[in-house]
Amino acid sequence: MHILIVEDDEFVGDGLKAGLEALGQTSDWVRSAATAETAMSVARFDVVVLDLGLPDEDGMTLLKRWREQGHDLPILILTARDAVPDRIAGLESGADDYLTKPFDLGELMARLHSLARRAEGRSTNLVQHGTLSLDPVRLEVQVSGVPVSLSRRELAVLQALLQRPGQILTPGQLQDSVYGWSDGVQSNAIAVHVHNLRRKLGNELIETLRGMGYRINKPSQ
Repeated sequence: MHILIVEDDEFVGDGLKAGLEALGQTSDWVRSAATAETAMSVARFDVVVLDLGLPDEDGMTLLKRWREQGHDLPILILTARDAVPDRIAGLESGADDYLTKPFDLGELMARLHSLARRAEGRSTNLVQHGTLSLDPVRLEVQVSGVPVSLSRRELAVLQALLQRPGQILTPGQLQDSVYGWSDGVQSNAIAVHVHNLRRKLGNELIETLRGMGYRINKPSQ
């Protein structure tokens, strides 16, 4: 899961980014509404964690503008504003969830998984594709019930493809899901991860469309 963290407090932002990545997630951390706008324009995220007390603009205003612009990805407000009217205002402005500080990282991660699951139309955390199953909470993959060991980045590529069955994802889109939009990586990194996934899970799982990108093939009958 690729998470955008919009948080101006250095202690909270740095700790949140480190904690989420320790749990196997990919995250980008920005400290202002303007930088958040830039991130949203150049990368694809699965969910946003949004603080309201930003230095250049109130987070509620940013949230309303994103919804007016048609951004429909899940957004969780994470803020010190704990009054009931603030919670109501956040949810009515387009937030999908509202969590107050201080918070427990495990609860935040569970809420993010719940938001992602609902956005993908799943009733359970388990992603099933033929005989292959992926548990994004436990970061486990099985084929016909047999566990398969994947690196964190291989799992991130696989999850990004499974989230959009039949859709072509460019190397750049997959790179965002694995490394984040601001990280510099080698140009062939995604091709290497796809090669390793085919070696471990079967050559027929991922299709390469030359000059376009990759997509998950339909499961064999």
